[in-house]
Amino acid sequence: MNTRKLRDLIGTKTLLLITLFVSSLFFLIFILLLSRSLLVLESHSIIEVLFSSIWNPDAGQFGLAAIIVDTILVTGFALLIAIPISLLSAIYIVEYAPRRLRKTIRPFIDVLAGVPSVVYGLCAFLFLAPFVQNVIAPFFGAQSTGLCIFSAAIILSIMVFPIIISLCIESFDAIPLSLKEASLSVGATKWETVKKVVFRASAPSIIAAILLGFGRAFGETIAVNMVIGGTIRLPSSLFNPGETLASLIASKYGELMSIPLHESALMLVALILFIVVFLFYILGFLTLRRAKKRWKY
Repeated sequence: MNTRKLRDLIGTKTLLLITLFVSSLFFLIFILLLSRSLLVLESHSIIEVLFSSIWNPDAGQFGLAAIIVDTILVTGFALLIAIPISLLSAIYIVEYAPRRLRKTIRPFIDVLAGVPSVVYGLCAFLFLAPFVQNVIAPFFGAQSTGLCIFSAAIILSIMVFPIIISLCIESFDAIPLSLKEASLSVGATKWETVKKVVFRASAPSIIAAILLGFGRAFGETIAVNMVIGGTIRLPSSLFNPGETLASLIASKYGELMSIPLHESALMLVALILFIVVFLFYILGFLTLRRAKKRWKY
Protein backbone atom coordinates (compact mmCIF):
# COMPACT_ATOMS: atom_id res chain seq x y z
CA MET A 1 0.00 0.00 0.00
CA ASN A 2 1.51 3.30 -1.08
CA THR A 3 1.69 6.41 1.09
CA ARG A 4 -1.25 8.16 -0.58
CA LYS A 5 -3.61 5.24 -0.03
CA LEU A 6 -2.43 4.89 3.56
CA ARG A 7 -3.09 8.56 4.25
CA ASP A 8 -6.52 8.29 2.63
CA LEU A 9 -7.37 5.23 4.76
CA ILE A 10 -6.22 6.92 7.98
CA GLY A 11 -8.18 10.06 7.12
CA THR A 12 -11.33 8.08 6.35
CA LYS A 13 -11.13 6.06 9.58
CA THR A 14 -10.46 9.22 11.60
CA LEU A 15 -13.52 10.92 10.15
CA LEU A 16 -15.55 7.78 10.87
CA LEU A 17 -14.46 7.78 14.51
CA ILE A 18 -15.30 11.47 14.89
CA THR A 19 -18.73 10.91 13.35
CA LEU A 20 -19.42 7.92 15.61
CA PHE A 21 -18.35 9.94 18.65
CA VAL A 22 -20.71 12.79 17.80
CA SER A 23 -23.55 10.35 17.11
CA SER A 24 -22.93 8.51 20.38
CA LEU A 25 -23.42 11.72 22.37
CA PHE A 26 -27.19 11.31 22.00
CA PHE A 27 -27.11 7.88 23.61
CA LEU A 28 -24.66 9.00 26.29
CA ILE A 29 -26.91 11.91 27.30
CA PHE A 30 -29.98 9.66 27.30
CA ILE A 31 -28.27 7.00 29.44
CA LEU A 32 -26.94 9.64 31.84
CA LEU A 33 -30.34 11.26 32.35
CA LEU A 34 -32.08 7.90 32.68
CA SER A 35 -29.60 6.58 35.24
CA ARG A 36 -29.84 9.74 37.33
CA SER A 37 -33.66 9.61 37.20
CA LEU A 38 -33.98 6.09 38.59
CA LEU A 39 -33.76 7.20 42.22
CA VAL A 40 -36.99 9.21 42.11
CA LEU A 41 -38.72 6.56 39.99
CA GLU A 42 -37.96 3.93 42.63
CA SER A 43 -40.03 5.81 45.21
CA HIS A 44 -42.61 7.43 42.91
CA SER A 45 -44.41 5.87 39.95
CA ILE A 46 -44.19 7.67 36.62
CA ILE A 47 -48.01 7.99 36.66
CA GLU A 48 -47.87 9.76 40.00
CA VAL A 49 -45.17 12.12 38.78
CA LEU A 50 -46.94 12.99 35.52
CA PHE A 51 -50.49 13.38 36.83
CA SER A 52 -50.02 14.92 40.26
CA SER A 53 -50.05 18.71 40.33
CA ILE A 54 -48.21 19.12 43.62
CA TRP A 55 -44.53 19.99 43.44
CA ASN A 56 -43.14 20.11 46.98
CA PRO A 57 -39.68 18.51 47.14
CA ASP A 58 -39.36 19.09 50.89
CA ALA A 59 -42.42 16.88 51.40
CA GLY A 60 -41.25 14.33 48.84
CA GLN A 61 -43.89 15.36 46.27
CA PHE A 62 -42.74 15.74 42.67
CA GLY A 63 -45.93 16.14 40.68
CA LEU A 64 -45.40 17.67 37.24
CA ALA A 65 -48.99 18.01 35.98
CA ALA A 66 -49.26 21.77 36.59
CA ILE A 67 -45.83 22.34 35.04
CA ILE A 68 -46.70 20.23 32.00
CA VAL A 69 -49.95 22.19 31.54
CA ASP A 70 -48.02 25.48 31.72
CA THR A 71 -45.48 24.16 29.21
CA ILE A 72 -48.21 23.17 26.76
CA LEU A 73 -49.99 26.51 27.18
CA VAL A 74 -46.84 28.55 26.62
CA THR A 75 -45.70 26.47 23.65
CA GLY A 76 -49.15 26.16 22.07
CA PHE A 77 -50.01 29.85 22.37
CA ALA A 78 -46.57 30.80 21.05
CA LEU A 79 -47.06 28.62 17.97
CA LEU A 80 -50.58 29.98 17.40
CA ILE A 81 -48.98 33.40 17.07
CA ALA A 82 -45.84 32.32 15.23
CA ILE A 83 -47.29 30.03 12.56
CA PRO A 84 -49.53 32.46 10.62
CA ILE A 85 -47.07 35.36 10.90
CA SER A 86 -44.17 33.17 9.78
CA LEU A 87 -46.08 31.67 6.84
CA LEU A 88 -47.26 35.03 5.56
CA SER A 89 -43.78 36.52 5.97
CA ALA A 90 -42.21 33.64 4.03
CA ILE A 91 -44.82 33.97 1.27
CA TYR A 92 -44.13 37.67 0.92
CA ILE A 93 -40.37 37.18 0.80
CA VAL A 94 -40.56 34.43 -1.83
CA GLU A 95 -43.47 35.54 -4.01
CA TYR A 96 -43.94 39.28 -3.62
CA ALA A 97 -40.77 40.99 -2.34
CA PRO A 98 -38.46 42.63 -4.89
CA ARG A 99 -35.14 40.86 -5.29
CA ARG A 100 -33.17 43.62 -3.55
CA LEU A 101 -35.54 43.70 -0.58
CA ARG A 102 -35.42 39.92 -0.32
CA LYS A 103 -31.62 39.91 -0.18
CA THR A 104 -31.78 42.60 2.51
CA ILE A 105 -34.35 40.84 4.70
CA ARG A 106 -32.83 37.34 4.73
CA PRO A 107 -29.66 38.21 6.71
CA PHE A 108 -31.73 39.90 9.42
CA ILE A 109 -33.86 36.77 9.79
CA ASP A 110 -30.73 34.63 10.08
CA VAL A 111 -29.32 36.98 12.73
CA LEU A 112 -32.53 36.74 14.75
CA ALA A 113 -32.12 32.96 14.84
CA GLY A 114 -28.66 33.38 16.38
CA VAL A 115 -29.47 36.00 19.02
CA PRO A 116 -28.85 34.53 22.53
CA SER A 117 -32.05 33.70 24.36
CA VAL A 118 -30.96 35.75 27.36
CA VAL A 119 -31.13 38.87 25.17
CA TYR A 120 -34.72 38.07 24.24
CA GLY A 121 -35.48 37.43 27.89
CA LEU A 122 -33.95 40.71 29.03
CA CYS A 123 -35.91 42.69 26.44
CA ALA A 124 -39.10 40.90 27.45
CA PHE A 125 -38.47 41.57 31.15
CA LEU A 126 -37.75 45.28 30.62
CA PHE A 127 -40.35 46.14 27.98
CA LEU A 128 -42.87 43.36 27.36
CA ALA A 129 -43.73 42.52 30.97
CA PRO A 130 -44.57 46.15 31.94
CA PHE A 131 -46.64 46.50 28.75
CA VAL A 132 -48.61 43.35 29.61
CA GLN A 133 -49.09 44.55 33.18
CA ASN A 134 -50.24 48.07 32.33
CA VAL A 135 -51.98 47.69 28.98
CA ILE A 136 -52.81 44.17 27.77
CA ALA A 137 -54.00 42.58 31.04
CA PRO A 138 -56.27 45.54 31.98
CA PHE A 139 -57.68 45.51 28.43
CA PHE A 140 -58.91 41.95 29.06
CA GLY A 141 -60.13 42.82 32.56
CA ALA A 142 -57.34 40.93 34.32
CA GLN A 143 -54.67 41.83 36.80
CA SER A 144 -51.11 40.69 36.24
CA THR A 145 -47.58 41.52 37.23
CA GLY A 146 -46.56 41.05 33.61
CA LEU A 147 -44.50 38.00 34.58
CA CYS A 148 -46.94 35.41 33.33
CA ILE A 149 -47.72 32.70 30.79
CA PHE A 150 -48.86 35.28 28.23
CA SER A 151 -45.55 37.18 28.30
CA ALA A 152 -43.58 33.93 28.04
CA ALA A 153 -45.64 32.86 25.03
CA ILE A 154 -45.16 36.19 23.25
CA ILE A 155 -41.38 36.21 23.59
CA LEU A 156 -41.24 32.53 22.66
CA SER A 157 -43.23 33.16 19.48
CA ILE A 158 -40.73 35.88 18.50
CA MET A 159 -37.86 33.44 19.03
CA VAL A 160 -39.56 30.84 16.81
CA PHE A 161 -40.20 33.26 13.92
CA PRO A 162 -36.79 32.93 12.19
CA ILE A 163 -36.78 29.12 12.35
CA ILE A 164 -40.19 28.65 10.72
CA ILE A 165 -39.65 31.50 8.23
CA SER A 166 -36.29 30.15 7.04
CA LEU A 167 -37.58 26.60 6.59
CA CYS A 168 -40.72 27.79 4.80
CA ILE A 169 -38.67 29.97 2.45
CA GLU A 170 -36.56 26.94 1.52
CA SER A 171 -39.65 24.82 0.88
CA PHE A 172 -41.34 27.52 -1.22
CA ASP A 173 -38.16 27.97 -3.28
CA ALA A 174 -38.04 24.22 -3.93
CA ILE A 175 -41.43 24.16 -5.67
CA PRO A 176 -40.96 23.66 -9.44
CA LEU A 177 -41.53 26.88 -11.33
CA SER A 178 -43.60 24.97 -13.88
CA LEU A 179 -46.36 24.41 -11.31
CA LYS A 180 -46.71 28.13 -10.64
CA GLU A 181 -46.57 28.99 -14.34
CA ALA A 182 -49.27 26.40 -15.11
CA SER A 183 -51.56 27.97 -12.51
CA LEU A 184 -50.95 31.50 -13.77
CA SER A 185 -51.43 30.42 -17.39
CA VAL A 186 -55.03 29.34 -16.77
CA GLY A 187 -55.94 32.73 -15.32
CA ALA A 188 -55.27 32.27 -11.61
CA THR A 189 -54.17 35.33 -9.69
CA LYS A 190 -50.93 35.47 -7.72
CA TRP A 191 -52.73 34.87 -4.42
CA GLU A 192 -54.82 32.02 -5.86
CA THR A 193 -51.60 30.39 -7.04
CA VAL A 194 -50.12 30.77 -3.57
CA LYS A 195 -53.18 29.21 -1.91
CA LYS A 196 -53.85 26.39 -4.34
CA VAL A 197 -50.35 25.53 -5.54
CA VAL A 198 -47.64 26.81 -3.21
CA PHE A 199 -49.34 25.92 0.08
CA ARG A 200 -50.55 22.52 -1.09
CA ALA A 201 -47.28 21.54 -2.74
CA SER A 202 -45.18 22.56 0.26
CA ALA A 203 -47.55 21.24 2.95
CA PRO A 204 -45.12 18.52 4.22
CA SER A 205 -42.31 21.06 4.50
CA ILE A 206 -44.57 23.50 6.35
CA ILE A 207 -45.53 20.77 8.80
CA ALA A 208 -41.84 19.94 9.28
CA ALA A 209 -41.06 23.59 9.95
CA ILE A 210 -43.82 23.77 12.55
CA LEU A 211 -42.58 20.59 14.26
CA LEU A 212 -39.02 21.90 14.39
CA GLY A 213 -40.31 25.20 15.72
CA PHE A 214 -42.25 23.31 18.36
CA GLY A 215 -39.06 21.53 19.41
CA ARG A 216 -37.29 24.87 19.86
CA ALA A 217 -40.22 26.39 21.75
CA PHE A 218 -40.81 23.39 24.01
CA GLY A 219 -37.25 23.32 25.26
CA GLU A 220 -36.54 27.06 25.53
CA THR A 221 -35.26 27.95 29.01
CA ILE A 222 -33.66 31.29 29.83
CA ALA A 223 -36.00 33.73 28.08
CA VAL A 224 -39.08 31.93 29.41
CA ASN A 225 -37.63 31.66 32.91
CA MET A 226 -37.11 35.43 33.04
CA VAL A 227 -40.75 36.35 32.37
CA ILE A 228 -43.00 33.43 33.31
CA GLY A 229 -43.20 34.19 37.04
CA GLY A 230 -41.95 30.91 38.52
CA THR A 231 -45.18 29.80 40.23
CA ILE A 232 -46.12 26.11 40.18
CA ARG A 233 -49.91 25.78 40.10
CA LEU A 234 -52.65 24.98 37.61
CA PRO A 235 -53.36 28.27 35.80
CA SER A 236 -56.82 29.79 35.48
CA SER A 237 -55.71 32.46 33.00
CA LEU A 238 -52.90 33.22 30.58
CA PHE A 239 -52.09 36.20 32.80
CA ASN A 240 -51.26 33.95 35.75
CA PRO A 241 -47.60 33.22 36.55
CA GLY A 242 -46.45 29.70 35.77
CA GLU A 243 -43.50 27.40 35.22
CA THR A 244 -42.39 25.26 32.30
CA LEU A 245 -40.34 22.08 32.42
CA ALA A 246 -37.26 23.84 31.11
CA SER A 247 -37.60 26.90 33.36
CA LEU A 248 -38.12 24.62 36.37
CA ILE A 249 -34.66 23.15 35.86
CA ALA A 250 -33.11 26.60 35.51
CA SER A 251 -34.84 28.06 38.57
CA LYS A 252 -34.49 25.07 40.92
CA TYR A 253 -31.07 23.78 39.90
CA GLY A 254 -29.08 25.52 42.62
CA GLU A 255 -31.32 24.77 45.57
CA LEU A 256 -32.18 21.15 44.77
CA MET A 257 -29.00 19.61 43.38
CA SER A 258 -27.44 19.07 46.81
CA ILE A 259 -30.10 16.48 47.76
CA PRO A 260 -29.92 13.22 45.77
CA LEU A 261 -33.70 12.66 45.54
CA HIS A 262 -34.32 16.26 44.49
CA GLU A 263 -31.53 16.06 41.95
CA SER A 264 -33.04 12.88 40.55
CA ALA A 265 -36.40 14.63 40.14
CA LEU A 266 -34.81 17.39 38.10
CA MET A 267 -32.98 14.83 36.01
CA LEU A 268 -36.34 13.16 35.30
CA VAL A 269 -37.69 16.52 34.14
CA ALA A 270 -34.66 16.88 31.88
CA LEU A 271 -35.23 13.36 30.53
CA ILE A 272 -38.86 14.15 29.69
CA LEU A 273 -37.76 17.30 27.87
CA PHE A 274 -35.05 15.40 26.02
CA ILE A 275 -37.46 12.71 24.81
CA VAL A 276 -40.24 15.09 23.74
CA VAL A 277 -37.93 17.43 21.84
CA PHE A 278 -36.17 14.46 20.20
CA LEU A 279 -39.48 12.99 19.03
CA PHE A 280 -40.61 16.25 17.47
CA TYR A 281 -37.28 16.78 15.75
CA ILE A 282 -37.44 13.25 14.36
CA LEU A 283 -41.00 13.82 13.10
CA GLY A 284 -39.90 17.10 11.56
CA PHE A 285 -36.85 15.52 9.94
CA LEU A 286 -38.85 12.63 8.46
CA THR A 287 -41.52 14.97 7.14
CA LEU A 288 -38.89 17.24 5.61
CA ARG A 289 -37.10 14.30 3.98
CA ARG A 290 -40.37 13.11 2.51
CA ALA A 291 -40.97 16.58 1.08
CA LYS A 292 -37.49 16.66 -0.51
CA LYS A 293 -38.04 13.24 -2.13
CA ARG A 294 -41.33 14.52 -3.48
CA TRP A 295 -39.55 17.12 -5.62
CA LYS A 296 -36.36 15.20 -6.31
CA TYR A 297 -37.44 14.37 -9.77
